[in-house]
Amino acid sequence: MAPKIQLSSGEPLAAERAVVAVGVVQGALQKHKVLQGLDQALGGSLFAEAASSDFSGAADAQVEVQGTGRISARRVLLIGLGPKRSLDAARLRSFAAVAARAASQLSAPGLTLVLPEKTSGEALRAVAEGAVLGAYRFTKYLTGERLPKQELAEVDVLLAEKPTAADKKQVALGVKLAEAVCIARDAVNEPPNELTPARMATLAEEIAKANKLKIKVLDRAGIAEAGMKLHYAVGQGSVNEPRFIHLSYTPKRAKQRVVFVGKGLTFDSGGLCIKPAPGMGEMKSDMGGAASVLGVMAAVAALAPNIEVHGVIGAAENMPDGEAYRPGDIFGSLDGKTVEIINTDAEGRLVLADALAYAKNLGPDLIIDAATLTGACMVALGKNCTGFYTADDRVAKRLEAAAKHAGEQFWRMPLLEELREQLRSDCADLKHTGDRWGGSISAALFLREFVGEVPWVHCDIAGPALSDAARGVLPKGGTGHPVLTFLSLLEQLG
Repeated sequence: MAPKIQLSSGEPLAAERAVVAVGVVQGALQKHKVLQGLDQALGGSLFAEAASSDFSGAADAQVEVQGTGRISARRVLLIGLGPKRSLDAARLRSFAAVAARAASQLSAPGLTLVLPEKTSGEALRAVAEGAVLGAYRFTKYLTGERLPKQELAEVDVLLAEKPTAADKKQVALGVKLAEAVCIARDAVNEPPNELTPARMATLAEEIAKANKLKIKVLDRAGIAEAGMKLHYAVGQGSVNEPRFIHLSYTPKRAKQRVVFVGKGLTFDSGGLCIKPAPGMGEMKSDMGGAASVLGVMAAVAALAPNIEVHGVIGAAENMPDGEAYRPGDIFGSLDGKTVEIINTDAEGRLVLADALAYAKNLGPDLIIDAATLTGACMVALGKNCTGFYTADDRVAKRLEAAAKHAGEQFWRMPLLEELREQLRSDCADLKHTGDRWGGSISAALFLREFVGEVPWVHCDIAGPALSDAARGVLPKGGTGHPVLTFLSLLEQLG
């Protein structure tokens, strides 16, 4: 449950929360009036501890000082904001998240955030987002001593001036958007025996009901009847049958239509081309793209862009039983193209192919897909950056701006036409995989075959969908990447 966040213009020295966290611009420690007052109240121990720790205010650097009964708070945290020139929404979001995570780890029920002067409006929304994201912990399956002894329940945000109604509105929106990111995180963190394709459809229905969205769900028979033969093939080897999910946000007089498409492999064993055991343990996260689409759709009504927004998800489980699809099989697709199967562990692009063809048929102005698609993208960019593909320079610039605002890493990758030759089949229209080299690019080229002339972006989120350790706004485990980027893009477009 998200902490309650409230704005005030109180005195930091009188803050009654267990932890007070102060954001410090790099190089401005001694000039900070709030810190001067706190240092004096603490008998000089604040600046002394900062000096002994070489704390200068570098981004996300931390110093902790005990209150020792001299002030109401038990602890004071100094958290670096980095250089003043780089103090933007992403940096404020990270500051609030680092503070909230630290307070949670200290089992503090309450936290006071002291912001830089003149923080207002959308910057406060980023702070609220960060506080909720930093407080996030996935504890659903913990019991007894493993359960946290105390949740962070309240966060006070201190401003230099009295908060306005507009400020409070921005905070409320920030909480809602962050809660949507947490929905995506929860989905990735759920074990695959719990989050089956059917359960994902149920989750989508719950999101639709809570946000007054339209929804359509196709079961296994509906997928076959619709002609989604690739999606059907991937799911045919599992007792947990596939689902196709379509969520819709349709405001009156919308000026354009955007479709988000998510890969929803709730577990990927590799099928008959089975993965080695060490590569299978994290495959519950192979629905990270679908999780991000669910997160977007959980937030879009609160964001209220003047855009018709659709969320399309192909959900399936890739398992190796006697009915599983095989290398050498050929299947048709919703688009009409036939596809020769080369490797059953490259199943995500098959599910996406039918979902993209469905999205194209909605007549959108833009299609964006998100998928934990290739290890090749992680080899190229590491585990913290999404590689994205598009032929539209204007859309690419907008997506890059949205990612910067969200504080998420994106890097544009090339659609090298020469690699398309790798997808040529001797017995079908296409092979669904190419050579090892350039594997992320050939995967993107395969997906492009199913979007026609519609402007399209493919986001390979294989790395950043799951984090090995907590840092900034990211927890360990499911991250909710790239929900904030997609929401920021909708704001640009709307």
